[in-house]
Amino acid sequence: MVKRASWALREDVTQQTTPSLAPAIVWLRQDLRLTDNPALAEAAAGGRPVIPVYILDDTVEPPLGGASLWWLDKSLKSLAEALEARGSRLILRRGDPAHQLGEIVATTGAGAVYWNRLYDKHAIARDSDIKSDLKADGVEVTSCNGGLLVEPWEVKTGAGGPYKVYTPFWRAARAVIADVPARRLPATLPAPDRWPDSDRLADWGLHPSKPDWSKGFDIWTPGEAGAKAALDRFLDGRIDAYPTARDLPGVDGTSRLSPHIHFGEIGPRQAWRAVEASAAKGEAAAKFLAELGWREFNHHLLFHWPDLPTANFKPEFDAFDWEQDEAGFKAWTRGLTGYPIVDAGMRELWATGFMHNRVRMITASFLIKDLRIDWRRGEAWFQDTLVDADIAQNAANWQWVAGSGADASPFFRIFNPVTQGQKFDPDGAYVRKWIPELARLSSKTVHAPWTASDVELRGAGVRLGGNYPSPIVDHAAARIQALEAYVPVRRG
Repeated sequence: MVKRASWALREDVTQQTTPSLAPAIVWLRQDLRLTDNPALAEAAAGGRPVIPVYILDDTVEPPLGGASLWWLDKSLKSLAEALEARGSRLILRRGDPAHQLGEIVATTGAGAVYWNRLYDKHAIARDSDIKSDLKADGVEVTSCNGGLLVEPWEVKTGAGGPYKVYTPFWRAARAVIADVPARRLPATLPAPDRWPDSDRLADWGLHPSKPDWSKGFDIWTPGEAGAKAALDRFLDGRIDAYPTARDLPGVDGTSRLSPHIHFGEIGPRQAWRAVEASAAKGEAAAKFLAELGWREFNHHLLFHWPDLPTANFKPEFDAFDWEQDEAGFKAWTRGLTGYPIVDAGMRELWATGFMHNRVRMITASFLIKDLRIDWRRGEAWFQDTLVDADIAQNAANWQWVAGSGADASPFFRIFNPVTQGQKFDPDGAYVRKWIPELARLSSKTVHAPWTASDVELRGAGVRLGGNYPSPIVDHAAARIQALEAYVPVRRG
């Protein structure tokens, strides 16, 4: 709730401010861009002074992970520089957003607050309280859609309810997606007579230290310019091969746009328009747009089932008996399971804050079905280590693999980590990159080094149980045990 006491200065300030020129606050969250930012464009449209604000909310649930904080640090720096180029500045605050917004209103005499909507239950409750209190004190509040192609409540089944299956959802969503023109900003943003105090970004300590584990993150360029460059690279050189290449972790076949979209450095409408305006072939464009559709579906699920990150979408899965295997979980997080495609993925994640989508499914399946460890533990690990950690995508996709989610993979679909590696990384390029101790094995054995002869192992410098672990579980046996463990779920 807004702390009313923090508004004590507002009366004196507003007496000195012409109402028509009262500043507008733009509360930025997951929309760290200037281009086609509805809240920012709406605030600037009236010609009044604009105060862009970012508040680091330490109470947010789930908390931002280390990889997300790394990205946020660079994205805010980029955004601040872009605002300065337009004669503006970015105000940084840390703490309770209600208190911080109330204080900024009080010290600047702001007459309006704008933001782009978020869709998780924590954000919805917080924003609703803030909106109510601001309006009660005579402050105009406007919320916009800056993060989705279509609002979750705009897509309904014939019975008027939310969708639980992706394909009909996407068919219905495409029918109502409006061709909204891009919102443009003026060349300069009018500055208020009085800027509120701001934290220093460096004082937030978002970049890791002691140790700095982010050295491999230099593959990324956070910020709006980095997002545009990533989109251009994808459209210019990779989108035509996307339908096939997107499943091959050993090639550069994906857009790498997910963290940029998550932080709102580029909006889904911008990506949509760019793809439709490109020379991409029909199948390639449709496949990529369908992936944007999957993102929309996951937000649709989160909005209508707000406990998705913590509770099984299908309650019958509450009967599943999870293992408390701490040694197995640790081996999984460190990329030491003895299954190369799994280990390569987990090492890529730790080194770069990213994991190829196909490998995300394989590693998730291994944790849930080979080790029978609760999907929520894997979801929390990804939330901390992914630069594109998104509450809707993370929760919905983990539940999809577990079989407990909406439109989920069937419980009996258990990825075989060996055959998955052989199919999608046939020459072992991905495994060799992230597990150099296996680099000299043949393509025939690199995904199952325990099948190599002693001669080949010695020649490749591989010591199973030494410099590379033996498998921590037997997949064939683990599969049978998992199917048995799912019996109560099937009966439920």
